[in-house]
Amino acid sequence: MKVAIQCDSPLLQRSLELFLDGHLSSLRQCDILIRDKDIRDEQHPTFVVGVGETSDLIKPFSKAQLLHALSQKFDSKKNNAEMAEEEKIVPQEDVVSFEILERHIEKLTREYQANILKAVRAFYEK
Repeated sequence: MKVAIQCDSPLLQRSLELFLDGHLSSLRQCDILIRDKDIRDEQHPTFVVGVGETSDLIKPFSKAQLLHALSQKFDSKKNNAEMAEEEKIVPQEDVVSFEILERHIEKLTREYQANILKAVRAFYEK
């Protein structure tokens, strides 16, 4: 996961840079853009850190909370892209074949397993 940070608050900017040292990237190459204001960008998915209800992460936060929230946002973005791709591939028919259902169940099981592992890792990283 590649992350770019654009914050008005220099303290928050520096804290995020320290927390995400191994994940930092340029704005052009990033997967997610972190901001402290709710300014949505069409080119990059935006992750908002703030005090409002619309924020993806509420201040104050720990490094583990930040990494967990970021990976959830990144995974949901990735899953939405996969679902859109699957909808394009699978023809819309009245009868749903068993193979499609089986693939969907396998995908949901992998997502569930990944979420459980993330929660356990986040708990032990504290």
